[in-house]
Amino acid sequence: MEERILSLIDNETWTLIKKVKILIVGIGGVGGYALEALVRSGFSNITIIDGDTIALSNLNRQIITNLNNIGLNKVDEALKRAHSINDQVNIKTHNIKLNLANFKDYVNEKYDYIIDACDDLIIKIELIKYAKVNNIKIISCLGMGKRIDARKVEVTTLNKTFNCPLAKKLRYNLKKENIDLNIPVVFSKEEVLNNDKKVGSLVFVPAVAGIYLANYVFKDIYEKNIS
Repeated sequence: MEERILSLIDNETWTLIKKVKILIVGIGGVGGYALEALVRSGFSNITIIDGDTIALSNLNRQIITNLNNIGLNKVDEALKRAHSINDQVNIKTHNIKLNLANFKDYVNEKYDYIIDACDDLIIKIELIKYAKVNNIKIISCLGMGKRIDARKVEVTTLNKTFNCPLAKKLRYNLKKENIDLNIPVVFSKEEVLNNDKKVGSLVFVPAVAGIYLANYVFKDIYEKNIS
């Protein structure tokens, strides 16, 4: 793995990749692919937070899932998968659903990057505020459900998003707190396909979103070292 990576990057970039500390909140359809891409790219210090267990309904899109781990904790299965790829990776797990009451108990380190792959608006706001106060780089994933066209997933900033109800709510709440909307995000410009309460999904869109999240971190490190 290392040989293939080092054919594309210099030793300084590789050293930073192994050194930086990353927090991923949400390890489902989007976050699972983000973790996969980071681990396969040599990132070694990652904290993952998710309080869910694996359900049959997750099998269509979540890379950490299979028929043999239904009912098991997502963070434990994500850790197991990561170690099956790189047994030297240092992953800290928190099997907890973040909320305002416990946020400071689990998000309290000086990370270099935060990957927000959760679907909780309140926690998204708290993560952005935490990143801002602690000078941490953050990228947030917006709504990927009810969409099927992976070609319409993009990396942009929150103030440039459209066709995304979650982005609209996030912009509204951040504006009320006078927080700059120039925040890196992954979003889909595809219009939602229906208004059903049940959020349909396919693997293509969240998988691409997760890889984009990880690629954002990689490119940020890489481009600093070649500039």
